[in-house]
Amino acid sequence: MDASLEKIADPTLAEMGKNLKEAVKMLEDSQRRTEEENGKKLISGDIPGPLQGSGQDMVSILQLVQNLMHGDEDEEPQSPRIQNIGEQGHMALLGHSLGAYISTLDKEKLRKLTTRILSDTTLWLCRIFRYENGCAYFHEEEREGLAKICRLAIHSRYEDFVVDGFNVLYNKKPVIYLSAAARPGLGQYLCNQLGLPFPCLCRVPCNTVFGSQHQMDVAFLEKLIKDDIERGRLPLLLVANAGTAAVGHTDKIGRLKELCEQYGIWLHVEGVNLATLALGYVSSSVLAAAKCDSMTMTPGPWLGLPAVPAVTLYKHDDPALTLVAGLTSNKPTDKLRALPLWLSLQYLGLDGFVERIKHACQLSQRLQESLKKVNYIKILVEDELSSPVVVFRFFQELPGSDPVFKAVPVPNMTPSGVGRERHSCDALNRWLGEQLKQLVPASGLTVMDLEAEGTCLRFSPLMTAAVLGTRGEDVDQLVACIESKLPVLCCTLQLREEFKQEVEATAGLLYVDDPNWSGIGVVRYEHANDDKSSLKSDPEGENIHAGLLKKLNELESDLTFKIGPEYKSMKSCLYVGMASDNVDAAELVETIAATAREIEENSRLLENMTEVVRKGIQEAQVELQKASEERLLEEGVLRQIPVVGSVLNWFSPVQALQKGRTFNLTAARKQLPTLHSCHHRKAMRTRPLSRADSQGSLESTEPIYVYKAQGAGVTLPPTPSGSRTKQRLPGQKPFKRSLRGSDALSETSSVSHIEDLEKVERLSSGPEQITLEASSTEGHPGAPSPQHTDQTEAFQKGVPHPEDDHSQVEGPESLR
Repeated sequence: MDASLEKIADPTLAEMGKNLKEAVKMLEDSQRRTEEENGKKLISGDIPGPLQGSGQDMVSILQLVQNLMHGDEDEEPQSPRIQNIGEQGHMALLGHSLGAYISTLDKEKLRKLTTRILSDTTLWLCRIFRYENGCAYFHEEEREGLAKICRLAIHSRYEDFVVDGFNVLYNKKPVIYLSAAARPGLGQYLCNQLGLPFPCLCRVPCNTVFGSQHQMDVAFLEKLIKDDIERGRLPLLLVANAGTAAVGHTDKIGRLKELCEQYGIWLHVEGVNLATLALGYVSSSVLAAAKCDSMTMTPGPWLGLPAVPAVTLYKHDDPALTLVAGLTSNKPTDKLRALPLWLSLQYLGLDGFVERIKHACQLSQRLQESLKKVNYIKILVEDELSSPVVVFRFFQELPGSDPVFKAVPVPNMTPSGVGRERHSCDALNRWLGEQLKQLVPASGLTVMDLEAEGTCLRFSPLMTAAVLGTRGEDVDQLVACIESKLPVLCCTLQLREEFKQEVEATAGLLYVDDPNWSGIGVVRYEHANDDKSSLKSDPEGENIHAGLLKKLNELESDLTFKIGPEYKSMKSCLYVGMASDNVDAAELVETIAATAREIEENSRLLENMTEVVRKGIQEAQVELQKASEERLLEEGVLRQIPVVGSVLNWFSPVQALQKGRTFNLTAARKQLPTLHSCHHRKAMRTRPLSRADSQGSLESTEPIYVYKAQGAGVTLPPTPSGSRTKQRLPGQKPFKRSLRGSDALSETSSVSHIEDLEKVERLSSGPEQITLEASSTEGHPGAPSPQHTDQTEAFQKGVPHPEDDHSQVEGPESLR
């Protein structure tokens, strides 16, 4: 390109092109130089910043612009900083610089040049889009062209409007008809620009029985027109869609044109499907747009050209009215708006222009054909051959054709559950859209909410492919990503209702209906001090849910958990994420409830532990003092005298058991601290306490010494598990549904899996069952062995076994 610039006769144009190329290259460079690297030092003065001194050179100024564009390095990375601008984009940018340079020419040269640019661009566009004998208006705001057309229609239908102004509208109010599927805010914009009241707008509903639900109802429109004429109003203009903003559906423009000609209404068409007029094959509904009175197009996004204005093509024979309406101008600078498009069209040529649009349509057709083969995906398409927009969504019906999901049991859906299916699918589609946008950013997918269908995903390559560089491989990758996410979506949707039923059947848990959450569900634990009527944040509940989140994450399951405020309040809740495999909702809910209850009881135990232990020790001291006094009375006074007591104890020793107190914090558990008369020893083994047993109890230690349990140690019974807690195979993750009895097991693997499960259950049944089975197996032919019988009788009578003499001879002092 540098060699081509050298051939330009005008050195200013050559320098402009060279500077533009260098500027764009510098702005696109990711490396930025700081002020220290540039050797620039700020001089203190009244005017801060780059205005100090003798001024900055072009490189420094562009460096400053680059820093302002890209922001601080500490900021989080956002979407691509600047779109991919090729040579054709540079031509469009050059058009703006060139327009400023051309404006310095003398008036006569400027008039000739701007007229040539405007006429050439208008002729090319009318030929490309099959719009014969049309005029063009170039504008920056996409809706501005329609506002000018409305003003032209008012001047055409109200002859005295130029003289009398809005007084002529009082007796016969104009009516502008808009489709219910039109762009949001379009009617309000027109009324603001034209100074018309909102009653001048008429919203035409879409089809409800026959045809697309995003197409204008032509029969209802005719009825509205007749009613307005009977009430003395003037039907002025109708805005039709050749590709609605949401789903890309096209109105029946042929029938609308006939209706407008019958009642003298101006027909204006807009939409993305107008780009297909440049192709060899065009559907009849879009081809009818070439006969309308005006249409607005946006060639910039279609061709991937930055800073290219929108174009409104129209037909009118009165130059004076078009001048009054603002569609034409005598200022040469206004005609220079077409310069960027004039340059870009010449650079692309007709073949390049058509190829861009054709490529976008082929991408949409490729995605459409691929999605037809994917289960659980519904395509909202009007005409497979004409619409370059593909709108699809994951839907809730589960056809039985896929054997992969047949093994997954679908819970019985209640009527209330059926009513929540759409909200559930909307949340899942939002999640799917976010995932796909991250995995395939070149697809340009957008997530939108439709009134009838709900949340959908839109693929519109005409608006994004040229900018993002979307290729056919990107479409294939998009389909592959959709198929990979379907098992997660199906499993999550199936578990939602089952999870809700389990939560509602569990005491202490509250199901939170959050329509924006895409996971299995949201649950909140209601603690004892929870104020259900309050919507404010609850610190105690936040601590419980924070501990619950930590415990659940330690289980290393496939589920993801997070905490956050409730949908309609500030109370903390637990959010259960997406399920990638068949999850046992009953076990999941029981684990959440038991863990939350344990955390709450432990927190209350810690709060009351000091007072409970203090009172227990005081009570134990009183009882031990009474026991010492009773012992003193039993032994007599003489035994308390040092010399005499020793003699009496030698002749007649006292056989007395150690009487202490064990302090239980719970009635259901075994001994905790044992308090002796000589010294107080505290050894606490606790479990989560309830209010009923949080005060503890004092028990005598006499049974411990009778059965010699203190020396050998006390074996506490195992903590009872929940009724629904199931044994898992080694390596099996929590919350997995049991495979026993499932059709998903193969004939070769089912036996081994079942044997492993039975083995784990036998091992977990406790040592008592194993001992019982062993004794019954060995002693089945006859009575138990003598050695075993002797040991049992000796233990019952308190007589030591000969083999255990060394373990039970202990002195009184050591026991104390």
